[in-house]
Amino acid sequence: MSELERKSAGTPVPAEWTYAPAPEARDIVAIEDRYGLYVGGKWLEPRSGETYTTIDPSTEEPLAEIAQAGPEDVSLAVEAARDAFENGWSGLAPSERAKYLFRIARILQERSREFAVLESLNGGKPIRESRDVDLPLAAAHFFYYAGWADKLEYAFPNRRPHPVGVAGQIIPWNFPLLMLSWKIAPALAAGNTVVLKPAETTPLTALLFCDVLRQAELPPGVVNILTGDGRAGAELVKHPGVDKIAFTGSTEVGKAIQRELAGTKKKLTLELGGKAANVVFDDAPLDQAIEGIVNGIYFNQGHVCCAGSRLLVQESIYEPLIAKLKRRLGTLRVGLPLDKRFQSSNWRRRPLTRAQIEYAALDARVALMVYEELRRLLAGQGRLESALLASEIVSSESGGPRRARQKRAAPVPEIVLTPEEKRVVACLKKWRLERANAGRVPAYMICPDRTLEHLARARPATLEALAAIYGLGESKIKNFGEELLQALSDASG
Repeated sequence: MSELERKSAGTPVPAEWTYAPAPEARDIVAIEDRYGLYVGGKWLEPRSGETYTTIDPSTEEPLAEIAQAGPEDVSLAVEAARDAFENGWSGLAPSERAKYLFRIARILQERSREFAVLESLNGGKPIRESRDVDLPLAAAHFFYYAGWADKLEYAFPNRRPHPVGVAGQIIPWNFPLLMLSWKIAPALAAGNTVVLKPAETTPLTALLFCDVLRQAELPPGVVNILTGDGRAGAELVKHPGVDKIAFTGSTEVGKAIQRELAGTKKKLTLELGGKAANVVFDDAPLDQAIEGIVNGIYFNQGHVCCAGSRLLVQESIYEPLIAKLKRRLGTLRVGLPLDKRFQSSNWRRRPLTRAQIEYAALDARVALMVYEELRRLLAGQGRLESALLASEIVSSESGGPRRARQKRAAPVPEIVLTPEEKRVVACLKKWRLERANAGRVPAYMICPDRTLEHLARARPATLEALAAIYGLGESKIKNFGEELLQALSDASG
């Protein structure tokens, strides 16, 4: 047999193939049947007497009974935080505070697999994201602020920094443990004490974090964890014993908090939802742009406050970009959160209503929907089993649809070209060409609302168009440096 014949007789490459199942074992996590409130270093039963059930959103399996904090519980937690602040923690040497933060960071590293599995179980995100993104970053934040604890005088030259006091912190469900680290680490580094309320749907990693605090031997009352729905958060916001509120969540709730705190001396930090834009010009490398678009909107199932949920596309490349985007979306692997082969999870926080689906398809000219469940629901033939609209693309040429102005926590990239937006792209194109010789602006840009505002303010026509279409001024307010700065009160040199 000739060499050519031997090669041709080989096994043909299969036309279709799939990855083998790679489930992560969940027995590394021990979940209690019932959790109380962590106040003053102890577990307490809620004075409200209320509890609720938290679930695995991918299967709707009940995981544990969670305490619902009431007004009395909030008062107890604030009193414990105030006592810890005034009787030891605020007066502790910064280098000693840093040691506690280092301990917490190391313990998170050591228990990272346990936390990653629990994060995916209770939050529904892919284990590969919990394992490779959330946990390393959470530990890194505690390491980072441990390094800052004894260097604050260098951060603010000729000033004497002082802690604010008791910080009330409210976090959302999309990055439960990572948000916790963003809030707690800078507050402790600056000498404050904390009362933190996690999202009612994803409390389990915050409750497991209490065991990390025990291992690190953090003094009682320095960190207190209250669980519950928005009622608990509202009580925390208006409690007179809280010196600062740090909130991450929706723009509407952020506005309500601002109204509640107006006229008080409480400090406030808000990280609110926004609509981030992908701007693609005709000289951009489209394949590279597609990867940026996909990563920007589908990371964490699109549940990111700066997800790239809006596309501004130059008309000459509109059709080829849409074709490439559709083809790329067909390669996304979607499945159960604890299976390591999947890039996105088929979790359902709650069934979508017909009104929500109709809203998602509002003014749509192009809609590619991969899931048969979605098509059945639109036709009125059944219940949508997955809240993940992983391959929907919505395009419109109508004037300023509300979808283009409002943040939605769903992985739906919205490509909107209205006459006004064409002016925006034209202005941005002209601005880019004027700056191209300086090499300051790439052909493919992903920029948050504030960046587009900055560009628009340099060109009144663009500002007018953006203000009319997207409602400028509701972009998120977040900066890690600002978070640390806000953790300190004004001080004279």
